[in-house]
Amino acid sequence: MKKRENFGSRAAVIMAMAGSAIGLGNIWRFPYLTGQNGGAAFILIYIAFTLLLSLPIFLAESAIGRQSGTNSRSAIAALIPGQAGRGLGLLTVITPLWIVSYYSVVGGWSLDYLVQACRFTFIHTPPEQLTGSFEAFIGRTWVPMICHLCFLLVTVVIVAFGVKGGIEKFSKFCIPVLFLLVVLITVYSLSLPGASKGVEYLVKPDFSKVTGHTFIDALGQSFYSLSLGMGIIITYSSYVSKEENLMVAGVGTSVCDLLFAYLAGFAIMPAVFAAGIAPGSGPGLIFDTLPFIFSEMGQQLPVVSSIAAILFFLTILFAALTSSVSLIEVGVAFLTETRKISRRKACFWLFLLCGALGTLASLSFGPLSEVQLFGGNLFDFADSFASNVLLVAGGFLVVILAGWIMPRETLFAELTNNGTKQLNVKLFPFVYFLIRFVAPLGIAAMIISLVL
Repeated sequence: MKKRENFGSRAAVIMAMAGSAIGLGNIWRFPYLTGQNGGAAFILIYIAFTLLLSLPIFLAESAIGRQSGTNSRSAIAALIPGQAGRGLGLLTVITPLWIVSYYSVVGGWSLDYLVQACRFTFIHTPPEQLTGSFEAFIGRTWVPMICHLCFLLVTVVIVAFGVKGGIEKFSKFCIPVLFLLVVLITVYSLSLPGASKGVEYLVKPDFSKVTGHTFIDALGQSFYSLSLGMGIIITYSSYVSKEENLMVAGVGTSVCDLLFAYLAGFAIMPAVFAAGIAPGSGPGLIFDTLPFIFSEMGQQLPVVSSIAAILFFLTILFAALTSSVSLIEVGVAFLTETRKISRRKACFWLFLLCGALGTLASLSFGPLSEVQLFGGNLFDFADSFASNVLLVAGGFLVVILAGWIMPRETLFAELTNNGTKQLNVKLFPFVYFLIRFVAPLGIAAMIISLVL
């Protein structure tokens, strides 16, 4: 039997997991949710949820994944024998494939806008002519759909090269580049006239804007951003050797994720306020805002504006790819290990499946815009259902498994390296309390609030 691949080093583990966490959830989703929920107050709630709920769940998923050494569905089936375990485990395979189907649509948007930036479209178009251009673009039939399929194709090609040859190499290259790019964009954004209002929006909490939905969005974003409840952390952790420190990897990933999200906020919000665009404009926020800024700046500084536009949309594209790779890998691991097909065949079949589902999401802004589910189009429904239902249900499943079904001694062994990491040993009772009691109660409260 062919030996199962592992990540090559601790840096590779953190880079791969951070690559999964750092993506469109940070640079596309986080800014517009912050805008819709009052700015800095939402960010504080999001950070609290990440540290008290999401990080313990991340560690629980890591322990389940490494202890099992297999795909997410089989890992859960090992803890819950019988049909119930197989069925619940399948949820962790369906969820990432559901997400990547519409996620790749946004990746396709970033690909098209990168091409436009390279063609200097934004600096050659007067700002007033850009109003409504994003809505017109996504309302088309063929171009957004083709971009979605091209983005998805790049994703499966990377995954087809394997854990070390594809995912690890790509993550180790992309994550440092992503941080560098977002820092450059942040410096540029902060230099714009009127940017100070955007900074104030990010650092001065206004708790009068906080509602029950703010907490739901913050928890959903925290889960979405850290890739919880979707089988990714279980799958990636199954590639981690027994010598690696899961707590260090978990904390390192969470810190990288929070830092990148906050940086993304400073890269986007000052530009949003400089452009005079409402911060709560929704999913199209960055695609409406930045071309407007690049166009205005291009009238005086065309070279600088062109470079900034290319760097920005390259950043979005890289961020999208790092996460889409991890989403597809869950399905690939499942198919290769349970159906015994090759990695390349698994990638091919998942490309067809997710490509077809993503096409429906893409067309929901155009020919299928009349199709409405629960007050939104197909894309909005897919995103809302994933973040507020699938991820929350998956996270609840994980903490119940780790806190109440997996033997305490097994969880202790995984999170402390069999008691050899003394700091981990000291922290374990607190972490175990969060996994066993705090996380389930927190998630249950969110589920009840969603139902009511």
